[in-house]
Amino acid sequence: MSLPKREWLFLLIIALISVGLSFLDLAHIPQAPSGVHCRGLIVAVDNSQVRVNLIVKTEEQVLTVQLLSGPHKDQKMSVTNMLTGKMEFDEFYQTGEELLVEYGVDKDGKPQNGLARGHYRLRLQIVLIALFGGLLLLVAGVTGVKAMFSFIFVAMVLWKLYFPLLLLGYPPLLTGLTVVALLTAVITFTVGGVNHRGLATFAGSMMGILLTCALAVWFTGLFRLHGAIRPFAETLLYSGHYDLNLTNIFIASVFIGSSGAVMDLAMDIAASMDELQRKHPDIGLLEHICSGLRVGRAVTGTMTTTLLLAYSSSHIAMFLLFIAKGLPAVNILNAPFVAAEVLNILVGSFGLVTVAPFTALVAGFLYRFGNHQDIKNSHSRDVGNQPQQKMVPLPIGLWRAKLGTISGLVRVIKK
Repeated sequence: MSLPKREWLFLLIIALISVGLSFLDLAHIPQAPSGVHCRGLIVAVDNSQVRVNLIVKTEEQVLTVQLLSGPHKDQKMSVTNMLTGKMEFDEFYQTGEELLVEYGVDKDGKPQNGLARGHYRLRLQIVLIALFGGLLLLVAGVTGVKAMFSFIFVAMVLWKLYFPLLLLGYPPLLTGLTVVALLTAVITFTVGGVNHRGLATFAGSMMGILLTCALAVWFTGLFRLHGAIRPFAETLLYSGHYDLNLTNIFIASVFIGSSGAVMDLAMDIAASMDELQRKHPDIGLLEHICSGLRVGRAVTGTMTTTLLLAYSSSHIAMFLLFIAKGLPAVNILNAPFVAAEVLNILVGSFGLVTVAPFTALVAGFLYRFGNHQDIKNSHSRDVGNQPQQKMVPLPIGLWRAKLGTISGLVRVIKK
């Protein structure tokens, strides 16, 4: 399926912005001192200085490493692996493994002071990204290409724009909503197209995200939670950023984390209503909205567990610890970090549940009273040269009769 010129232009703009963001440095934070990085192969291991206490290892592990890349390729050097006793950060190496080495250079140009920076994973990450892009292209075709552009754009905006703005002291909530609105617009119009389907997806998604934000602000205050319950939050404060509002950053993480699932559901509703409008261009307003709501009910039934599974699965070890200790359920649920996850899951799910009726209503009115020529052109691109039934807007008296009163619409939504 070929894309119209305006969508190719939109993709080109997104690509250029992504490239520009990669060179952006808003925070102007000096880089930490570093040496030369390269891939190395462990040829010998000296564990004589390692102290073992049950499962905890501390002190130094000395490695003999052959450098496999960089300016000193094929040379051997001694590399130190500092063990702190924290298993989440430490890595214990064996002969024959590859690792990332960081080292300095002495005045004679020889490598020195080598440090182990973890098993070498960069190549596999690139392979994984390539496989993901290939699978998207194979399954989704042109839409997969658009999805990849959206994926890269989201990563660049978060890493190069949103996070530095927070470090510079910008308000987390307003900045977060602005960034999410930007990302939602780019994703929905890139994947859904610059048409009624994309517009309905964007409008429905933003309504759900705004509701999630409002509920997150309200319930965070009622729960008396603060942002320091997140991992590394306290360390961030101690690193010199004392003026950061961690509570608002936590609130922003709630609606940002749920925005992807919200957009997914909104796109499902908008796409189904777009297809229905294509097959039945004379469908009435109420019938069209009710059809979208029925699709929304079916999809919402499975989407309500999405955030529960996504967030709870990342805390399996924590829940296992609570169970192993035999802690009462009331103690577990009342703990601040557990209450934060409950809020995260349930408040995010509010946005998921409400985005279905929001999108159905917006799409229904857009397709009925929007630019019919735009709809006709969009449909003709999808069906090629097939004859297209002419779409004639209903007379104003007729749609008023079909719409009825506001209470009638409310009764339809409640069915």
